[in-house]
Amino acid sequence: MWGVTQNIYDEDGFFAGYSQLPRSRRGLEGAPEWQSLRAMLPEEMAGLRVLDLGCGFGWFCRWALDRGARSVTGIDVSKKMLARAQQESDPAIRYIEADLDSLTIAHASADLIYSSLAFHYVTNLEALVVQIAGALPRGGQLVFSVEHPMVTAPLHQGWSEDSEGAKAWPVNHYLEDGPRTTNWLAPRVVKQHRSMATYLNMLLRHAFTLTHLEEWGPTEAQSAEDSSLLDERHRPTFLLVSTVRR
Repeated sequence: MWGVTQNIYDEDGFFAGYSQLPRSRRGLEGAPEWQSLRAMLPEEMAGLRVLDLGCGFGWFCRWALDRGARSVTGIDVSKKMLARAQQESDPAIRYIEADLDSLTIAHASADLIYSSLAFHYVTNLEALVVQIAGALPRGGQLVFSVEHPMVTAPLHQGWSEDSEGAKAWPVNHYLEDGPRTTNWLAPRVVKQHRSMATYLNMLLRHAFTLTHLEEWGPTEAQSAEDSSLLDERHRPTFLLVSTVRR
């Protein structure tokens, strides 16, 4: 049965806070994981049919179009995010308001499907992966990022200290997939926790071959430049995945 994605991005307070994040103000270059994610994308974008799932403000859509993509479509559940994307975008990019939990994608309609930090909001990700597998031809690519499972399964908000005073981030019921509620820019934001094995086995079941996996965390140089990233060096922040449809 299809779930319903929590559309927290259309709530005024959350949207205002999200709009102030570096990745919202500076685009792809404001996302510290972007260079790692960029390296997982095709070197040549010219002629590709690109689909961005959870496109937000449309930064990646514009990037793909600027590099010669044949067509670019961005999908998001948030009216506010799409309105901003359309204001700042090229008319050649098609934007669609849709819930990823009930999305139907036309068969063999894309060569590259990309998603940044959206899949951990999707209740029935396996159903979406089935749609993605059908949308990609053999050799088509799925590249995505999610919050790392160690982030989506925290015991509590904030750091704790062990017996020696070192900071630690305990996880809670890591092997139990399901919704977790957190306070991030707004109270009671629902994210879907999945273990590393859940993500990878789901992809393998639906004819994807893993080409690269990265448990991303900031480098020393990034942390030195931005002190807000210092705590993120204690455990991976994001899971970055590149696959090919076989």
